[in-house]
Amino acid sequence: MTEQKNIAIMGAGLVGSLLSLYLAKHGHKVDVYERRPDMRKTIIDGGRSINLALSERGWRALRGIGIEEEVRKVAIPMHGRMMHDEQGNLTFQPYGKEGQSIYSVSRGGLNAALMNLSEPNELITYHFSQQALDVNLRANEVQLRNTETEEIETITPDLIFGADGAFSVVRSAMVKTERFNYEQSYLEYGYKELTIPAGPDNSWLLEKNALHIWPRGNYMMIALPNIDGSFTCTLFFPYEGERSFAAIKTDTELLNFFLEVFPDAVPLMPNLAEDYFSNPIGSLVTIKCFPWSHDGKSLLIGDASHAVVPFYGQGMNAGFEDITVLDQMLENFDGDWTSLFKAFERSRKPNADAIADLAVMNFIEMRDKVADPRFLLRKKIESKISEQYPDKWVPLYSMVTFYDFPYSYALETGQNQDSIMKKVMKHIQSIEDYNKPEVQQLLEEQLVQKEKLKRYVGEASEVKE
Repeated sequence: MTEQKNIAIMGAGLVGSLLSLYLAKHGHKVDVYERRPDMRKTIIDGGRSINLALSERGWRALRGIGIEEEVRKVAIPMHGRMMHDEQGNLTFQPYGKEGQSIYSVSRGGLNAALMNLSEPNELITYHFSQQALDVNLRANEVQLRNTETEEIETITPDLIFGADGAFSVVRSAMVKTERFNYEQSYLEYGYKELTIPAGPDNSWLLEKNALHIWPRGNYMMIALPNIDGSFTCTLFFPYEGERSFAAIKTDTELLNFFLEVFPDAVPLMPNLAEDYFSNPIGSLVTIKCFPWSHDGKSLLIGDASHAVVPFYGQGMNAGFEDITVLDQMLENFDGDWTSLFKAFERSRKPNADAIADLAVMNFIEMRDKVADPRFLLRKKIESKISEQYPDKWVPLYSMVTFYDFPYSYALETGQNQDSIMKKVMKHIQSIEDYNKPEVQQLLEEQLVQKEKLKRYVGEASEVKE
């Protein structure tokens, strides 16, 4: 084992809490600093979406510290998308093969579980209500303010991990260093949390095992199930325009809008106006930066280094995968933190950029395409290709969600598949057309070409992080 280090993790969210467990596993002393009070004792951040979609990358990280089965007890499997059209008609689209699902879990519940698992570990200490005011990267110092007592203190750990989210204080310090590249971009959309309460005896008033989507072209609403029978809904809406957050100002305007575009949801949302006008509007930001480390003493991880919009459900999963990759590197660590951090950031940067791009692409798909009959037919044809050629065709969504292919590989392969599907769909008007000789011949020719491309990127099973 390498020399024990005193490590400060800035941020006690999901990534920070999980990271503390993995670093302690390697024998390091870890102090976790969080600007908010202990979420297990105080209700905080009301009106923010509390649901997460756990998929294979996240489960893998939880499995690594033995918490997987505990989380599964309070996770609800969602087998596919349930689309709601403007007349209230439903269309179900499976996410993958039978048995493949994503899981709805409570953000707060999962965070609390990770904290509860961490605290008994004598190598891990949490410090709540500690706001980072300044980070001196040269001296490796962090100035903290106790938000309850106003006391100021300065800590000087051996290593600093910035797990403090999209608006990271640690990253803000790195931005001021030379040759640091930083980019942030906002969608012209915000989001607002709404609620469908549980029915009698905590029953679910919509299909429990699905992620519900009301796609409406320029905006949409989604709903994820909670263990108590309720659904957490999120309205993704333009900030400005004829139909936007800016345009709806009264209870009557809100009700008329919902009756027109989400009519089947209105009877299920008795607190619609209260939720809408009391909950804040959240922003949707993508952040890319590089490098993620400084002088072998500090490292950004999770949203602090690669915040993404939520439309692939991969923000938390990507952050957890960061930790899995770092843990693998620590297994063969020689004590050189500078080399470790540089190898880590080089490994993860292409994949972080890829999932950021994929998330924006999936927003367009969820908002505009999932209600399009032609799009739904294409998805069915893709499923048939995957069934016929399981060793040659894994759909893009499955690569991202149900496997641990590098995100960059999934993006590149998905682009190749999209090119093939555009050619195939020229011959398809119904599902029966899949068996037409010209379609089968075209697939054979295209998949042979796809195999040739693989020689340049490596077989999927051989692609490593």
